Amino acid sequence: MRPQFHPYLFLIFFATLFEYNLHRLITILTNPQALLSDKHNWVKNKLNWFYGLMFLSLLGLGISVLAVELEVLLTLMPIALLTLFYSTPLTRRAQGIFRLRQIPYLKIFIIALVWTLVTLLLPVMHAETSCSLHSIVILGVERFLFLFAITIPFDIRDMKADHATGLKTIPLQIGEAKSVQLSILILVVLLVWTVGRYSFLQQWGIASAYAISGLTTLVFLTNDRIRKWSLYHYGALDGTLLIQGILMIILYYLAF
Repeated sequence: MRPQFHPYLFLIFFATLFEYNLHRLITILTNPQALLSDKHNWVKNKLNWFYGLMFLSLLGLGISVLAVELEVLLTLMPIALLTLFYSTPLTRRAQGIFRLRQIPYLKIFIIALVWTLVTLLLPVMHAETSCSLHSIVILGVERFLFLFAITIPFDIRDMKADHATGLKTIPLQIGEAKSVQLSILILVVLLVWTVGRYSFLQQWGIASAYAISGLTTLVFLTNDRIRKWSLYHYGALDGTLLIQGILMIILYYLAF
């Protein structure tokens, strides 16, 4: 597909911004002590900015929802509910509130699945040509594995907090070292597969983008100095999504 700007990008942007801030807001309201952790330093030091972002994201989301077609809203509704209940309390128990992210081992799969569906469904719905189910499935698996690999370090970061709450995660089950190895293994397999597949299809731009993106992400995962950055998770790892997208756009036009 030809890279193109679409107004629905605003819907995804503001929905993502709102969900990230909502997750932080619920944490603050239900567990004020969380503000003392390094993870929430920015919110603690910039509380007015945080509430301003909440308002901006909610306003932008509301305007975007009014501007999109009903078909798109219905398609995204199940994904939106899954995302919302990831952070929003479903029930209140004696031990505290309960959210979808507290189901053992499910947290990382929800994140990878939601990102995969959102970034795949909207382009497919508005593709200029029909997309085969086979291609959609392959793209979905490639996207899911990449997201899964870069999300594992987030669970590693949360090991102490998850252990304290009794939440079972992959890093707590197999350990930090093996979790990093699993993330690297997934990325290496994905790198070999994507570069080989798109080179075979002579889609050199996509093959090159996957190669650079995969190698960059591997450096982020294996370099001890980078892993000590204060913005390692929300800057470096989350930034790999941005890097891959920019590379896809640039190398698409260079190749064609």
